[in-house]
Amino acid sequence: MPLLAGAEPFRHEGGETAVLLCHGFTGSPQSLRPWAEHLAGHGLTVSLPLLPGHGTRWQDLGVTGWQDWYAQVDRELRLLRERSERVFVAGLSMGGALALRLAALHGDAVSGVMVVNPANRVHGVAAHALPVIRHLVPATRGIASDIAKPSVTELGYDRVPLHAAHSLRTFLRLLDGELPRVTQPLLLLRSPQDHVVPPADSARILGRVSSTDVTEVLLEQSYHVATLDHDAERIFEESTAFIGRLAPGAVREPGLGKEGTTAGG
Repeated sequence: MPLLAGAEPFRHEGGETAVLLCHGFTGSPQSLRPWAEHLAGHGLTVSLPLLPGHGTRWQDLGVTGWQDWYAQVDRELRLLRERSERVFVAGLSMGGALALRLAALHGDAVSGVMVVNPANRVHGVAAHALPVIRHLVPATRGIASDIAKPSVTELGYDRVPLHAAHSLRTFLRLLDGELPRVTQPLLLLRSPQDHVVPPADSARILGRVSSTDVTEVLLEQSYHVATLDHDAERIFEESTAFIGRLAPGAVREPGLGKEGTTAGG
């Protein structure tokens, strides 16, 4: 299937410090593209891949699972490590969960973690019925575009395939047990008004990671997709400050890096 316009992955060859960005469940790189461009503009190498099953039609997501999504970001991390001195991982929602697992499993290969409204579990009474209901009902209503800012939309599916939702639930339960292995510096940004991922998920993550360098930032003016919302600039500024503190000299003034590229998938 052809990609939806705007769902293309993004790559930028910058300096020796790299950032791997992971988008959310049923979303696409479009939701993180402004963040990626901001980081690239400050001279960082950036990779924002398109996760398998995303960016085309919701039926394609239904035949993928968490192993496919994680394998994609794991592969990207290994490629970045081959050419970069340091790699930071970041993500929105499920992408935040993927970033946390990369940190848990790769240890010192990850220099720091930045997550926005990270997911820790699939919520709602229907979540417990997923093992059965996914065989009876193909999909439910979508979760994309939870944004407070008027006239801004997220490029995501309008349906959630339940086979994929079941796989996500399995992944998040697995990750919960791995969170104590996360020891890297952590920047967690969350929206108190989030209609997709409740504050309890961030609280659970903060309570289970072993990181001692932890910064929590509240995004008071934004909903779930805060990277496209009123607090987007704050996310961008907090992340570059976080990287600059941990990797002195890595963040340059805008306009001094190479041009970014959009890669078709």
